[in-house]
Amino acid sequence: MRERDYGQYCGLARALDVVGDRWALLIVRDLLSGPHRFGELQAGLPRIPSNVLTNRLKELEEAGVVERVVRPAPGRGTAYRLTTDGYALEETLVALGRWGAPRLGDPREGEIVTAESFAMALRTTFRPDTAGDVAATTPVTYEVHLGDLVTHAIVTGDRVTAGTGPATKADLIIRSGPEIKQVMAGEITPTQALRAGTVTIEGSRRLWTRFARTFRT
Repeated sequence: MRERDYGQYCGLARALDVVGDRWALLIVRDLLSGPHRFGELQAGLPRIPSNVLTNRLKELEEAGVVERVVRPAPGRGTAYRLTTDGYALEETLVALGRWGAPRLGDPREGEIVTAESFAMALRTTFRPDTAGDVAATTPVTYEVHLGDLVTHAIVTGDRVTAGTGPATKADLIIRSGPEIKQVMAGEITPTQALRAGTVTIEGSRRLWTRFARTFRT
């Protein structure tokens, strides 16, 4: 019996054998946004010890969840990316994130938001039932700036694709800070956020209202 084996012939137990260790799912979360170098993963998970990150990546690679790739110029060097099996965890991570969101409360001391964690927030707060008025063949692209962090989300019908960095071509650019949580939580209206100056936009107010309706905690 392998170390940390649950001794259970169960799909859930087997999954936990692979991704149940501390930090494993957060590594997968960050790689959902695309390949990362070791240093980029460590920067996004500042509390993870180097040896733990090394061990988790090795375990995930051995399990077929992560693979190493060589980045083309100009980024050159080795990076880690999810395999097909790794990307298959997205639905599980979204469900866990959605379950955890109402339990967030106010940020604890020392807690940070990263571009990868906010991209996951866009996935977990996405409400496909409110996006149904958008034709399935007409994507709407949002670019969200939280201070220096940049993320984007592309909504096509009842599906969303979220990632880090600027969008290729955004229909709406949103600039805010932590206050955007108030809009996404329904604590203030999109119009109130604009009037208060906690949110500024480049694009139509109609799309800003749609964003607030589509991404709700």
